[in-house]
Amino acid sequence: MSSPPETNDSTDLSVESYRESVGIETEDDPTHGVLARDLRAACEGAVRFDEYSQILYATDGSIYQARPAGVVFPTDAEDVRAVLETAADHGVPILPRGAGSSLAGQSVGPGCVVLDFTRHMDSVLDVDPEAKRATVQPGVVQDDLDSHLDQWGLKFAPDPASSNRATIGGGIGNNSTGAHSVRYGITDAYVEEVEAVLADGTPIHAREIEIGGPEWEAIMAEDGREADLYRTVRGLVEDNADEIEEKYPELKRSVSGYNLHKCVYGTGNVNANDSANATGNENANKYVNLAKLFVGAEGTLGVVTEATLSLVSEPDETALALYCFSDLLSAMEAVPVALDYDPSAVELMDDEVFRLARESTEYAKYAEPIPDDAAAALMLEFDSEVHDDLADAIAETNAEFVHAGSAFDVLEAYDDQSQADLWKLRKAAIPLLMSMEGDPKPYPFIEDASVPPEELAEYVQGFEGILSAHDTTAAYFAHAGSGTLHVRPVLNLKEESGVEKMQSIAEDVTSLVLDHRGSFSGEHGDGLARTQFNPKMYGPDLWDAFKELKTAFDPDWRMNPGKVVFRDEDPTDMTENLRYGPAYSSLEPRTEQDFSAEGGFSHLVELCNGCGTCRQTDTEVMCPSYRAMDEEVATTRGRANMLRAAISGELPPDEMHSDRFQKEVLDLCLGCKGCQSDCPTGVDLAKLKAEVKHRYHQREGAGLRERLFSAVDRLARVGSALAPVSNWLADLPGVGLLAEKTVGVARERDPPEFADQSFSAWFEARGGPRIPRSDAEDRVLVVPDTYTNYVYPETGRSAVQVLESAGVHVRVPDADPSGRPAYSEGFLDTARDRAESNVELLAPRVREGWSAVYPEPSDAVMVQDEYRDLLPDSAGADLLAESAYGVCEYLDTHHAGTIDFDAPDQRLAYHGHCNQQALGTAGHAVGVLSRAGYEVSALDSGCCGMAGSFGYHAEHYDLSQSIADILRDQIDEADADEVVAPGASCRSQLETRHPTHPVEKLAEALSRR
Repeated sequence: MSSPPETNDSTDLSVESYRESVGIETEDDPTHGVLARDLRAACEGAVRFDEYSQILYATDGSIYQARPAGVVFPTDAEDVRAVLETAADHGVPILPRGAGSSLAGQSVGPGCVVLDFTRHMDSVLDVDPEAKRATVQPGVVQDDLDSHLDQWGLKFAPDPASSNRATIGGGIGNNSTGAHSVRYGITDAYVEEVEAVLADGTPIHAREIEIGGPEWEAIMAEDGREADLYRTVRGLVEDNADEIEEKYPELKRSVSGYNLHKCVYGTGNVNANDSANATGNENANKYVNLAKLFVGAEGTLGVVTEATLSLVSEPDETALALYCFSDLLSAMEAVPVALDYDPSAVELMDDEVFRLARESTEYAKYAEPIPDDAAAALMLEFDSEVHDDLADAIAETNAEFVHAGSAFDVLEAYDDQSQADLWKLRKAAIPLLMSMEGDPKPYPFIEDASVPPEELAEYVQGFEGILSAHDTTAAYFAHAGSGTLHVRPVLNLKEESGVEKMQSIAEDVTSLVLDHRGSFSGEHGDGLARTQFNPKMYGPDLWDAFKELKTAFDPDWRMNPGKVVFRDEDPTDMTENLRYGPAYSSLEPRTEQDFSAEGGFSHLVELCNGCGTCRQTDTEVMCPSYRAMDEEVATTRGRANMLRAAISGELPPDEMHSDRFQKEVLDLCLGCKGCQSDCPTGVDLAKLKAEVKHRYHQREGAGLRERLFSAVDRLARVGSALAPVSNWLADLPGVGLLAEKTVGVARERDPPEFADQSFSAWFEARGGPRIPRSDAEDRVLVVPDTYTNYVYPETGRSAVQVLESAGVHVRVPDADPSGRPAYSEGFLDTARDRAESNVELLAPRVREGWSAVYPEPSDAVMVQDEYRDLLPDSAGADLLAESAYGVCEYLDTHHAGTIDFDAPDQRLAYHGHCNQQALGTAGHAVGVLSRAGYEVSALDSGCCGMAGSFGYHAEHYDLSQSIADILRDQIDEADADEVVAPGASCRSQLETRHPTHPVEKLAEALSRR
């Protein structure tokens, strides 16, 4: 047995504590005020019934929206029991929820009390490596579980594309699976036991019990609620044995309805994917396991509070082969042939996925190897547990598909990185499709139907006919090896005709699926999208059995109502509760920035499809405030949902400009720009925040702190001119407390120490350029930022030294500040003035062949990105943006091999700047440092938590430090000799690690020649 890992329970950074620190007062929705009061009295976890919380939990990753009554964050099973009992007293429905990444609408419901398990009940409780078993709470994220299991070479087999934020509890409710279902099957095969609480608060331990055995007899002897459930389930399975045999499809993936075919079986510990064992045979012992019923029930039978899972071994090695086809049907016809070669995954992508990836900042590099004329591709994975020689396995499929088949090319991937790149492309398909411009979108509603793999080609032809009849198109991708295709018809659900077309397509496709002996859902469940079709799939007898089962577990039908089953008098309608229905409308505000590339301000907001990628915590940049707080409002999704509510009239018209909206929704965004690249649909919250902040300043005015930070260059110039006196004054006792009381700057922050000679003054004092213009091939303007000029002039001096070592003619222009501080504080008019001034000064020099190089990454990105938004009609801004570089970006691009370095024997931990990561330019520093001779460990890090002025704010100090702790841990794990970080804010945040700018390490390497 193993001891459980430590958990990161950030209760000290809760929304409640933040609201208190900034003086936000909230009120419960008066409709549910008494319920909220009683819940607070009954349980330890936070209870939120205010309007903001309702909006944040009204959507998931689906096309639906329904406001709950409120949300509770239970701390343990006893809290869950108390909530259910209290809700029963009030007669309100309950909705258990994980990350809210569901695609069929199963994690939204009108008037429900939502239980969010991701804040407290998110632990791995126990691991038994020998038995290959783990016990977990429902809120643990699957990737976190797998990361913990990695020390024993184990993993939880189902692997949905959302595994970096999806929870095990959500996966159990949905009966989730993923790319490797060809090899491993789906979740119900791996859930051995669950602890659950029924709607009335009754606890139940569901596990395998032998019918007629001692445990069975003991339960029957008590003749209580549990005995009634066992009798009901046994009777339903036995009475409907013939219908179960006939109606449940024989597929690896079928997750519609209840698992009546898997909860009673003829041998102990069977693989529950084998439906033939459902009723066993007359000579075998029979077992019943109610845990199998909770899997896929979408929270309609009870609330899972703990689950015991069986695990599988992680293969030592894998390899991928991606086969390119000139048409989709050829790829489909190859699927059953591919299965003969024992792959662990067979995945499909079509040309629409490739096109969108190529147009995406985040995913273009992953699509680059795909041939332009590939209409479809099959990706086969092979693993070392099945194949002794992976290269031989791929050689066999090459012979089948390329040499003798219809594939015209193959990409082979054996190393971890190249395989990860291909998987990244595949897993991005769903959110990428939702980034399509305009109101028509490829919506999920019948997108994961499954049919026998050998019938895929014929099924696709039939589907194409349905699409043609309804005058629309679709993209094709997903788990072809299991017969599951994600097919998303492109519709405009903001129009009545689009909604009607969705309903008609769903009717036609479900009929087509039945013709092919398939399942309406092979992965994403029933929810609000497909529950209405379950009577059609299973017939009247099994439909009645489902309703009887639901009544036995939940007599008042209060558990996530309308999912899986419905009452005849209250049928589920897939066209109701749409997020973007015909009644939806939004305002398009007049903006200071250009939003034409995004289709407008409102369209950029609406690009958020709710997939929840911003809740990931293990890799990339997005979203730093969520990683520290574990709060939905701190995600990009949460902020986008709140903005959408504001522009669509769901919130009062002036709410977006209220103090609460500014402090609770926008101020928790650090403006790191991580969402610009990491969000698959490109929801750029930093840009949206700056726009709304600007409007707020116009309407309500700006505070002293905001005005001071927006003009930080002016203050720093004075501080440098008065140094060292200014530094002495800043160190006087009581100055920090005074700054916090008067301006709101955290007393814990040390002010910057100003240099008595600015970088610009140093350059002028040295006599200007050292490399004559006539002798130089390249000419560079080193444009100083505030920190380089007045606080860290050694960074600028190092940049000049390294550039001149490459034979570059260098000058330092008398430029205005870039405008980054003003932009970040929401003073867009000031930022535009700075941009216009710098374009006027620098663009003519660029036309003469000069490049603009910025030691500070955020300034470089400001010129490369935000200047275009602030000056959309300026040819000079475009010209300057194209010739602007961070200093390492310039060196790596133009002087990769022209400098003679001799670096000391040092291992460097490199923390890239989040702004540069958003634009894909952070990696240049690694290239230059490595060529200089350093051993570089590039951290997979996000924002440092300082983010310009953010970390100086008194109310944000703790959050800033919690974000920084994540980075500090990564640095410590890297075990490097030194830390390098190009961002001045990052170096300030990491001052105890004594970081330097990468260009300073390059200059140090020069000094050894």
